[in-house]
Amino acid sequence: MAENEAAEHGAAEHGAANAGVGAEEHGFTAEVGRLLDLVVHSLYSEREIFLRELVANAADATDRRRFESLTDATLAPPGGAGIRILPDKAGRTLTIADLGIGMTREELIANLGTIARSGTRAFGDALAAARAEDRPSLIGQFGVGFYAAFMVADRVEVTSRKAGTEAAWAWASDGRGAFTIAPAAREEAGTDIVLQIKPDAEEYLDPARLEAVIRKWADHITLPITVAHDGKDQPANEGTALWRKPRSEVSEQAYTEFYRHLGHFFDAPWASLHWRAEGAMEFHALLFIPGMKPFQAVEEDRVSHVRLHVRRMFITNEANLLPPWLRFVDGVVDTEDLPLNVSREMLQSTPVLARIGKAVTNRVLSELRNRAKDAAEYAGFWENFGAVLKEGIWEDAEHRKDLAPLLRFRSSAVEGWTSLAEYAARMKEGQEAIYVLAGDNAETLARSAQLEGFRARGVEVLLLTDSIDAFWPDRMDSFEDTPIRSVTQGAADLSKLPPVEHAGEAADVETLIAALKSALGEAVSDIRATDRLVESAVVLAAGTAGPDLQMQRLLRRAGRAGPLAAPVLEINPRHKLIAALAEKAGKTDLAEQAGLLLDLARIQDGDLPRDPAGFARRVEQGLAATI
Repeated sequence: MAENEAAEHGAAEHGAANAGVGAEEHGFTAEVGRLLDLVVHSLYSEREIFLRELVANAADATDRRRFESLTDATLAPPGGAGIRILPDKAGRTLTIADLGIGMTREELIANLGTIARSGTRAFGDALAAARAEDRPSLIGQFGVGFYAAFMVADRVEVTSRKAGTEAAWAWASDGRGAFTIAPAAREEAGTDIVLQIKPDAEEYLDPARLEAVIRKWADHITLPITVAHDGKDQPANEGTALWRKPRSEVSEQAYTEFYRHLGHFFDAPWASLHWRAEGAMEFHALLFIPGMKPFQAVEEDRVSHVRLHVRRMFITNEANLLPPWLRFVDGVVDTEDLPLNVSREMLQSTPVLARIGKAVTNRVLSELRNRAKDAAEYAGFWENFGAVLKEGIWEDAEHRKDLAPLLRFRSSAVEGWTSLAEYAARMKEGQEAIYVLAGDNAETLARSAQLEGFRARGVEVLLLTDSIDAFWPDRMDSFEDTPIRSVTQGAADLSKLPPVEHAGEAADVETLIAALKSALGEAVSDIRATDRLVESAVVLAAGTAGPDLQMQRLLRRAGRAGPLAAPVLEINPRHKLIAALAEKAGKTDLAEQAGLLLDLARIQDGDLPRDPAGFARRVEQGLAATI
């Protein structure tokens, strides 16, 4: 059932009536109540999707029970266990019944009393703002799942008995703000969902209509699905393992429908990978790369959930068949080379699974290399999942060289995305390294003082804006023997390139530097004049050893900075401000001005002043003096 929809918000109990005997009443959270109202009144154009969601949840529950029975035979479902759909026109009810794992009282409250994984406020806002034609896709994007039942039902009743227990419980709600929980009776473990169908949704009491919906959305569920017709259960799905068919026999529409069923998606896959491996190991695989970034951020769950089947039987979606940096890939791998009674412990140690995982990973990388040849097509993938793919550079030495050509970046010199190979082809004569600058925003980085000297010399800089960008260059310090270097650590390289013609003479700043060092003390590791500035007075640089400035900022924000080296303050001897201060050096105390210079350098580098309130006061005083 919906036990796979983990709770984001706790259900708020409003009290219990006749505790232990009658029904307990619980209240939905305020956000859930608002969202249910939006679902009911905004998604009518895709009403039929409610059946796909309920059938998919029933299939997941049955798969889970089968898997649990591998280690506890008493939990095994009856032979031929499937999903039964029973329409009752006279009683105006539609029942979806399964013999799956079932739910306890607590699981009913947690899974059906709250919204799953999604962030209800974000879903509600998106749903309210979406155009009518865009609304159908939102239900899948935000994982509403079970709650789609209220699109066609005035009231939903769920009776469930957890496998291995004797107690059954009934959950019921009209979707208007509260639900009840009461003891119930059910002969076997599993779940019954009974929908009291609305007057304008009577089409879903017609067996032929139900069969059409099942064929459209759930034909590839391997469990048998039946629809009651004139007192008899009629098969409603083909139940064929799609991944076992030859690719030539599968249509693009069939791939899309299976993709949507598998991951509860509503878009079309960006890529479908379907193949059979033969030889030393045999397996069938059908993998999908999504066409859109899911609402549930892939950064939050660093685990691959590709489903492992053994001889068509679902075993687990926690076999880690793909590395964490490919966790956005969904799909099925079905092998003959593992026993059906495989345990979680065996999965962790079997070399067969490791070899399958390696083969599957290489196949995905091969697909990405082929797709990357079309820059426009690949750009959409990169914007969705590039940040995740870059994690592989940091953590996977085996595949680092394979991943490097797949990386894409914003640049200070060209529009759109560019690769490391394209950058290398544009390097200036005498340029020794690929230069990068990491920060939070590409547009802000493009205007950074850190780039002035590079831009003036026509040297391109790659602009890195993902959090992982502060880390991975430490592990891949070169590309095809060309070093990769942060501009905050590459100032010395500029002296090897043709100099920039500056207007005006450079001031003598030796006395000023001594005064600034005395005033700033340990706040900086060094102060020096630089020729990499054109318009700005000051800029920060990292030391030649240790992390660059962006990495230092991230470490401080995470509270893991430790004893980091203080930055270097570089000053522009041709700037009017620096020249004016040089005139006063040795004649007056420059402690106040020294602090302001350091804070200015920090601000333009995306950091805060050391003392924001004090900085604001000094700026106010300076402005007042000019009025």
